[in-house]
Amino acid sequence: MPSTSADPGLLADADPLPIPSRFEPSPPLHPSETGVTVTRSARWLTVSGTWYSLSFPADALLVNRSPSAVLLGVDGNNWTDLSLLASVDRIGAADETYALEAPHVEDSTGDEVTVVIAASSTAWDARETRVRCTAETIEVTVTVRGDGLLDEVVLLGGRATLVTGACGEFRSAIGFRSVFVPVPTEPVAFVRPARSAAALGVVGDAEPGRLNGIFSPPPLALGFGRRDPAGPTDLPGGDWLGLSVRAPVESLTFTTFRYEPLDAGYWLRLAYEGHTRVAGGWTSPTLVLRPAVDAIGVLENHREDLRAAGFAAGDPAPGPGWWEEPMFCGWGAQCARSAHALHGTADPSAATAPETPLEEAFVVLLAPQLARQSAYDEFLATLDDANLTPGTIVIDDRWQAEYGTGTPDLGHWPDLKGWIAAKHAAGQRVLLWWKAWDPAGLPAEECVLDAGGRPVAADPANPAYLARLARIVADLLSPDGLDADGFKVDFTQRAPSGRSLRGAEGVWGIAALHRLLGTLHDAAKAAKPDALLITHALHPSFGPVGDMVRLNDVLRFDAGGTPVPVAEQLAVRARIAGASLPGLPVDTDQWPMPNRGEWLAYAGAQHRLGVPALYYVEAIDRSGEPIGPEHLAVVRDTWDEYRARSGARRR
Repeated sequence: MPSTSADPGLLADADPLPIPSRFEPSPPLHPSETGVTVTRSARWLTVSGTWYSLSFPADALLVNRSPSAVLLGVDGNNWTDLSLLASVDRIGAADETYALEAPHVEDSTGDEVTVVIAASSTAWDARETRVRCTAETIEVTVTVRGDGLLDEVVLLGGRATLVTGACGEFRSAIGFRSVFVPVPTEPVAFVRPARSAAALGVVGDAEPGRLNGIFSPPPLALGFGRRDPAGPTDLPGGDWLGLSVRAPVESLTFTTFRYEPLDAGYWLRLAYEGHTRVAGGWTSPTLVLRPAVDAIGVLENHREDLRAAGFAAGDPAPGPGWWEEPMFCGWGAQCARSAHALHGTADPSAATAPETPLEEAFVVLLAPQLARQSAYDEFLATLDDANLTPGTIVIDDRWQAEYGTGTPDLGHWPDLKGWIAAKHAAGQRVLLWWKAWDPAGLPAEECVLDAGGRPVAADPANPAYLARLARIVADLLSPDGLDADGFKVDFTQRAPSGRSLRGAEGVWGIAALHRLLGTLHDAAKAAKPDALLITHALHPSFGPVGDMVRLNDVLRFDAGGTPVPVAEQLAVRARIAGASLPGLPVDTDQWPMPNRGEWLAYAGAQHRLGVPALYYVEAIDRSGEPIGPEHLAVVRDTWDEYRARSGARRR
């Protein structure tokens, strides 16, 4: 293990390391107009690019007292003091630092400089932090040497025992005011105070603290801003510094990437959960720091960075015209009828009292029972009476007898193949709602199991399951099968997560979801070349495994408990989708709606955000308000405008 060359006694008696002020530049900045420069003093090793000055402690004595590098912008203001520590825990061994070697320049050219800081680790034979500086980026990786199963990995901070006697957790410093988080959350806050935590990944649901999984995975990028937002959907101007993850999708074997602040510090935590094996050595994903013109620019930079590295594809070619036809998805109508049933109202278009919180929970449990041929015939007849003709119909939860097998429920759909054929004859397409990960009906040996042996999720690491999934897709989409036209994929945020879970070895976390969706996508195209796969995976590397991205479920309140207008929420989501996966159509979704007024306002805005999606036909579930012909006429007018403007066509 590496060790410091400095005398511990000298370290303990040395004067404290002077840290440059957050708002008064010290040491002076030396920005370079074209490349990078390196300057040295008795206390600092400073690397400068076109927009920054990054100062490392110059020797072992200093870095062991204060293991961080000070990042100043060209205006002299501090962005952050980047911790040079890390904790790469493995199962059975916590990683703590107990000595650091002096930062040294390993590579230095006019175009880039790499500074390496080796550390003594309690869990690995060796560990080092590498900081590659180019004119436009600062790139941080951590490398370990040894063997084991990765557990939690902390970057830009970690646990350590310093020679000063300071022990415990150390973090990077917060020199910014706000953080842009490109995921929907409850409370709604796309830009939040810098001292608020955030999570990006593939684990979540509607339970408290888990709604961040609505985009799964989202772009793995955060924006650090200098200004506070004016509201929950405001993306303020001013200077922005992006922090993003660069790695091939196959190596994204963690479930979540978390920004974890405490007081005036933060670190980043990646959850590998014991499912990634290290044999000889391992290098973390690269953290890329780069300035951006605005918050959305952070995502555009992330996308282009991945493309330049070969980890994301370019913009896709346009798909068939029918992909962009207005859609009807039956879930909202199913929920509205279920709400009426709870109130004992037989007329589905009658006014009822608003749902109580308990009733809302029951509605979601009851609604799948209304994914029936008879109900969908009634929904579509009402739309037909209003001269409102969707080009695509999504049969929602649940047409299947079992989620995992995709076998139609004959009690709900006695002749699904014939029903689809009738829609085809009318010039319409039919998508099937697909619940990702669900193991219902699958053999246990093809699933991820919990500690008691219960199936938790389908296992994309298991070739037998992937082969089964391909056969299921062929049965559902091929002309010899149901002849459906694709899938609207949901619940990708229900990825298995936990150290005690067991499945086939080889893939986990975000990488496992990519394999799952890739198999679904490839099988769909093999069965029907123009099949449509809609996902809510917005990470740029997921472009090739989906054809359309969906904005997903609508949330409600800001941090103060004030309702956030639906159209404002979804407009920001559409901007995130456009920056992350440009060229992919956007399914604008439409559930749940708080009341009829919000529904009409959003229905009037959808055609400007993407492909209009209609969920409601007879009533609004949450408010109990009826929907009449005059309300459906508003939707019809926006669809007519959309079709005239976009040239969308049914075929």
